[in-house]
Amino acid sequence: MTAPGTAPAPPTSPKRGSRWIEQWDPEDEAFWNAGGEKIARRNLLFSVLSEHIGFSIWTMWSVLVLFMGPEYGLTPADKFLLTSVVTLVGAVVRVPYTFAVAVFGGRNWTIISAGLLLIPTIAAFAVMEPGTSFNTFLLVGLLAGIGGGNFASSMTNINAFFPLRKKGWALGLNAGGGNIGVPVIQLVALAIIGASGGPHVLLGIYIPLIVIAATLAALYMDNLSSVKNDTGAAKDAAKDAHTWIMSFLYIGTFGSFIGYSFAFGQVLTNQFGRTPLQAAYLTFIGPLLGSLIRPLGGWLADRYGGARITLYNYVGMAAATAILVWASMQKSLALFVAVFVVLFVLSGLGNGSTFKMIPGIFQAKAVARGLEGEEAASYGRRLSGASMGLIGAVGALGGVGINMAFRQSFLSYGSGTGAFVAFLVYYAACFAVTWAVYLRRPAGRITASGATSEAKQQLSYAEV
Repeated sequence: MTAPGTAPAPPTSPKRGSRWIEQWDPEDEAFWNAGGEKIARRNLLFSVLSEHIGFSIWTMWSVLVLFMGPEYGLTPADKFLLTSVVTLVGAVVRVPYTFAVAVFGGRNWTIISAGLLLIPTIAAFAVMEPGTSFNTFLLVGLLAGIGGGNFASSMTNINAFFPLRKKGWALGLNAGGGNIGVPVIQLVALAIIGASGGPHVLLGIYIPLIVIAATLAALYMDNLSSVKNDTGAAKDAAKDAHTWIMSFLYIGTFGSFIGYSFAFGQVLTNQFGRTPLQAAYLTFIGPLLGSLIRPLGGWLADRYGGARITLYNYVGMAAATAILVWASMQKSLALFVAVFVVLFVLSGLGNGSTFKMIPGIFQAKAVARGLEGEEAASYGRRLSGASMGLIGAVGALGGVGINMAFRQSFLSYGSGTGAFVAFLVYYAACFAVTWAVYLRRPAGRITASGATSEAKQQLSYAEV
């Protein structure tokens, strides 16, 4: 912290041409106003761009399967399995991507991770032909999963740049800008299908965009020396019950968003008989609105508390899912699409509120341990940064579960109704966990000056 009456030193690089910043203290308002905010926002902008392209590559198979007509010889179950393995890899690689920021630096890893996206894109370009074996498609789909890892490294990096008071907005904007890569690639696919183009056109568009994202990261982003590889933080985060509780909740929000993004078009074609073009006209709407509203979820969490927003959000998600069950049984396409879009919006809102809770929870734990000022902020950043990768990875596994649930539901019942019933039960469980862990105030345990550390911690959680 800057001593009273002393002008704060602006962030500086140790040598000419270096992109490493040695001193970074965003909690110091003087430091923040002297140049820290400008640097943080610049890194946020180009982090969003790279993560955006990563999401597009990760979810490209959700639209590539729409190009794959009968001549490809794939069943609906094959397509759901294909999108499931893509989601699975994207979830798994989030763990090493989280710690890559500390090993290589945020800027350096953004360049590397963006460049790696060329591998699945060029591979898909090479194999997207009728007659290619299903196993080949599965292998190339596995490669596309690396695009899902960009989210984890980007969130860990941006978490270190911003002060706690602005994390909800910054993380929400970073993630929302990345999430919007899903509807963007679906819109591009819609335009290509409408123009009678093929999948090679779609893939050819993204290859130069990947190169541009990596180049801009190299020119304009920075590394923070203060973000060091801390295996102790990873172990501490993995041992903390809140990491796994928040993972459970994030399955319900982000798992829903990414799972539905992969599955929506296939549900429309298989259950409601829409053509690929008709499905493409509808599939982008939900992911687009869900992505745009994610920063609002973070902002609301900053203002009213992430736990409260998350709780009410699960009420909405459960209600929307119950209506989807009825619409699915009645085969009402208009109601089904309208409510599915609402569910996308709520999942995006919940993504913002749940991720805002993470730094707040660990900050509350620091206060409960008697830490103050920069010491408390450092403790919170250390554990929240490490936990974000784990939570993001487990949350993305929810997308795998959703696609597998749809696959089984179509195999068993010929529709997605059975899957929606399972999702409704899960949202109810998420509501119960949010209330019980972060909002319930046990009688007799909350006092004024004589409160125990545990009680103080629970009081603070209501505001996370």
